[in-house]
Amino acid sequence: MDEALDLQKENPKKILMKVYVEDDICEYCERMDKETFSNKKLIRYVQENYYTVYLNGEGDDVIHYNDFEYTNPNYIQGKKGRNSTHLFVNALQLSTYPSLVFFETDGSVIQAIGGFKDAQELEVYLKMVATDEYKKITTAEAWEAYQKAFKGNF
Repeated sequence: MDEALDLQKENPKKILMKVYVEDDICEYCERMDKETFSNKKLIRYVQENYYTVYLNGEGDDVIHYNDFEYTNPNYIQGKKGRNSTHLFVNALQLSTYPSLVFFETDGSVIQAIGGFKDAQELEVYLKMVATDEYKKITTAEAWEAYQKAFKGNF
């Protein structure tokens, strides 16, 4: 995350963060990697429009965000199964794995979406955020209309 935030200063792009836990704990995290993030059109689109960050939601990475250092102080090295939740996951108010978090070019959070998404389901979010269309969608009705009119090609 720190690297993506630094890259934004030189070449502004939005950030797409995938928050996951280990595959043996989260089958949907693994499925999303194998099924969704293997789609060649999706990969190309993401590479062109986003910096990507993978965060183990129960890992021990150190993240500097908005003048705060986020860690996982209760992380236990080598523990099998579930571990402690990373403080950045708590700060983002994520409640499920996998989750995807979109960040603006200035690093501010746009939106998080939780749960498994296939390439076609994710495409609408990727393009809506990359093109700034999300700024025009301010009601549930506008979101429904956007989804209905959306023509995907992944």
